[in-house]
Amino acid sequence: MKEKFQNPQTVIRWLFAGFTVICLLAAVLVSDRGGMLDGLVRICTQSGQTVKSYFDPSYGGFSGTFLNVALVCAVCLGLYCLPGSKPDGVSVLAFFLTAGFCFWGTTILNIWFSFAGVLIYCLVMKKKPGAMANAFLFSTGLAPLITEMLFNYPTLDAASASGFTLHGILLALAVGIFIGFVFPAVLPHSPSMHKGYDLYNAAIPIGLIAFFLRSLLYKVFLPAPPASEGVGLGDSFPVLSFVFCGVVFGLAIIWGLAMGGGKEYGKLLRDSGYNVDYGTKYGSGASVLNFGIYGLFIVLYYVLIGAKWNAATLGCVFCMVCCCFKGSHPANVWPIMAGYVAAAFLTKALCAALGTDFTTAINAQAIVIGLCFANGLSPVAGSYGWLAGVVFAMLHYGLVTSVPFTHGGFLLYNGGFTAGLVCCLFLPVVEAFFHTKQERRQLKTGK
Repeated sequence: MKEKFQNPQTVIRWLFAGFTVICLLAAVLVSDRGGMLDGLVRICTQSGQTVKSYFDPSYGGFSGTFLNVALVCAVCLGLYCLPGSKPDGVSVLAFFLTAGFCFWGTTILNIWFSFAGVLIYCLVMKKKPGAMANAFLFSTGLAPLITEMLFNYPTLDAASASGFTLHGILLALAVGIFIGFVFPAVLPHSPSMHKGYDLYNAAIPIGLIAFFLRSLLYKVFLPAPPASEGVGLGDSFPVLSFVFCGVVFGLAIIWGLAMGGGKEYGKLLRDSGYNVDYGTKYGSGASVLNFGIYGLFIVLYYVLIGAKWNAATLGCVFCMVCCCFKGSHPANVWPIMAGYVAAAFLTKALCAALGTDFTTAINAQAIVIGLCFANGLSPVAGSYGWLAGVVFAMLHYGLVTSVPFTHGGFLLYNGGFTAGLVCCLFLPVVEAFFHTKQERRQLKTGK
């Protein structure tokens, strides 16, 4: 029995189940639980074009938000329990990335339309849905666009939304099927673009699909894209956020240590994070331990920079920790964090010198979210050294707030897409002039 529980696939399923239960408990324990269902309805029916904090009472409130997360996570867990499913490090990434976005973009309503497309792909290609569980989850990267098709398009005005209509359902289904059918076919080609140095591998194909659909729907068929409200800091709820993160990551640390993860964790911290599955290489205990320690490390960073603890920031923690089985750990992520801080100070100084407004402070919501996905560049820091990580992070900082113009704010994976662009543009330069740490060691030893 002990050996069975040490099986990485079993541990991953239990990790998913535990998180789902904690979210459900949070939904029924928070102070506004009386409005849980009403909050869930508001979350599902309001525009998700730009970042919103679902904790806001005008959206879901605390209880409605946690219920939304729990329901989506339960569906995702079900997919990983289907025949043919073999959850691994990528599955952990897909699950917690989806869970994180349930705090500010993904809902229990808008996931089903792209799921339909992936299911059709499975039927056409004669693949088991369980074997395509990762693709199901990654296809939700354009969930806000589905909501927009369902309730708003083509009015361009969320205030004039008329609720469910046959027109909206058919349009959302058509767009969702297109996304879900095309995405699995394109996904396997993504690593060739960034050579595995962007952990958010699904972001490039879903980003290109977003660019195509935005151009088609809002440039060809309509005269203009929908108006964007921008991204605000919103209200801060640090106590709720800290308690939730403390429970999740604290239990993970205890569990990881109980499985003997402390024995291998030192080796994991020395890994570059490039093209690796920590569960397979170092065992489930070390991977779960990394989930807990890395999660608290992220929370500490956001505390130090003064981030506002709204639902979006809390979601970012899980969108970032999702890479803990697949490539990220504190030792290869701190250069990314340092690069963002350095870029913010440098930008502030340049804006002061030029007499222009400084709008990208290190704790601005857009930058908080940007850092979350710059985390995908951690293999660069792990492979080429901390200075390369700092430089790539600074480049990501400079691009991340401009990329939304390509997709209109509908792409949840904006930061991951940006990381892929940074790799495509600058990784060849690094490869031409520098060696990886492993290559430097080989040259030094003459092997």
